Amino acid sequence: MTETIKLSSLDIHFADFIVRIDRHPADALWWGAAVASYSARHGHSCCNLTNALAGLPLPHLDTSQREQPSGIALWRESLKRCDSVGPPGANTPLVLDGADRLYLHRCWRYEQQVATGILSRSRQSSPDNVRLDAALDRYFPLTDGSVDLQRSAARMALTHHFCVISGGPGTGKTATVCRILALLLDMAGDSRPEIVLAAPTGKAALRLRQSIMHAVGHLGLPDEIRERVPTGVSTIHRLLGVQFRKGGFRYNHDNRLECDILVVDEASMVDLQLMASLLQALRDDARVILLGDRNQLASVESGAVLADICDSSNLTAVPVTQLTKSFRFGNDSGIAALGQLINSGESRAAAELIRSERYADIVWRRIPAGKTFEEAFKAAITDGYSTFAQAASPAEALADLNSFRVLSPLRSGPYGIENLNRLCLAALSHGAKSCRMTPVMVTGNNYELELFNGDTGVLTESDGGTVWFESPDGGVRHISSLRLPPCETAFALTVHKSQGSEFERVLLILPSHLSEVLSRELLYTAVTRARRSIEIWGAEEVFCQAVERRTIRTSGLGDQLAGGRHNG
Repeated sequence: MTETIKLSSLDIHFADFIVRIDRHPADALWWGAAVASYSARHGHSCCNLTNALAGLPLPHLDTSQREQPSGIALWRESLKRCDSVGPPGANTPLVLDGADRLYLHRCWRYEQQVATGILSRSRQSSPDNVRLDAALDRYFPLTDGSVDLQRSAARMALTHHFCVISGGPGTGKTATVCRILALLLDMAGDSRPEIVLAAPTGKAALRLRQSIMHAVGHLGLPDEIRERVPTGVSTIHRLLGVQFRKGGFRYNHDNRLECDILVVDEASMVDLQLMASLLQALRDDARVILLGDRNQLASVESGAVLADICDSSNLTAVPVTQLTKSFRFGNDSGIAALGQLINSGESRAAAELIRSERYADIVWRRIPAGKTFEEAFKAAITDGYSTFAQAASPAEALADLNSFRVLSPLRSGPYGIENLNRLCLAALSHGAKSCRMTPVMVTGNNYELELFNGDTGVLTESDGGTVWFESPDGGVRHISSLRLPPCETAFALTVHKSQGSEFERVLLILPSHLSEVLSRELLYTAVTRARRSIEIWGAEEVFCQAVERRTIRTSGLGDQLAGGRHNG
């Protein structure tokens, strides 16, 4: 957080409130409360006082009466004298730890709960190694004597009650966990462990179900084991049971889930609060296996839990396996090569790659302006959505939606999804290739209808306005548009909303100027949504700046996992 801090009215009002209730009001406290609020709004678990001091805004109307801290030592000591600030464990609105990290109390509590839930499960058990090796040989046979990371992940999952399996697209995360579940069932003998599969969104849950079903059918598992591997997947919110009137979740620390083994896919999307709630709701002896790609965008809300765990794994006892071999992309894959260059921050090499026309699966186009852009875009989406436009049924249309999708980092502006969807509707609503159905995305939650933010369906106007969704059993279900939670047109999606999805072809529209939302993680996420090809429209200088801009979320979770350093 070294950029200039831009306080909102919410930050200012929160700081005013904290100063009012403190017996020792001070400008140092006001600034501490303001930047702690700002940090939480921008996805950080806490703020680092040193970084915050460097980024304090220039005085303006709302802050000119507040004297800014003149140095980190004075700021720290002033905060410690305030009633509203306490050390870790204190019941105060703000928590200041020994590493000059200042938290909102709730963020500190969530971080503690996550760290405790992970560390209590990360200690290595002592299984029967002879029996374990025999089981590993059955489900993860060694082939050429080289290091088998999938087998390593399996051993890790069987010897610890918490583990992470991270890897890029096509590295076999789902197949690995499917074999692990089979191995656990085999080792359990006659007992029947309760296995729960979960994901952050409805779309991610559906994809995990499809992947598990495919893996179960193709891995050659013994019949008696294959029948016991679950294929039902729930969203995390549905699993925990949201309580509308009381708030919180039905399942919590005082009412634990009946679960022996929990698998969570797309774990990079799980924010700090939700991860804390999930771990609190599990029995102490429950196994947890997190799957995800630590290089993807972090959660929308506070925290970067998966990245924190992976980044600190070399300093902690938390077991993490990083799968590196792609079974989806060959050596001639531009998508794989571009993803690696973006991840390593090699902006010029990445720009050279997309310009070079070396790879058939990557097309680069300098973004045109004005009417030229609109005409070119309409031509591109008319071609891209041609199969969807001719779909004969809602089920066929839903399947065809995975063939092509437009992505953008932005919501507003000429290159944001609001305008792109308007152009899509204009281009696809008439003519020989007009669409008879419109893709829509749910933007709110309706637990009664089991519809959640991010679920995608197709709207048919011919029957009075019905929206069709894929159902958990693999079929389709329909709901009147009058009963739906808020929805928006979904020919074009933000990159954030595309997480948990994959498409055969992707058209990525980048803005003509650098935006705050552009980052290395966003570009990587966008590129890796494509299975077969990606076309990128943008300005090369903007592309390079995005590759060079890494998103770093301030957190103390890594230190907590490394043994509680700087907690006091």
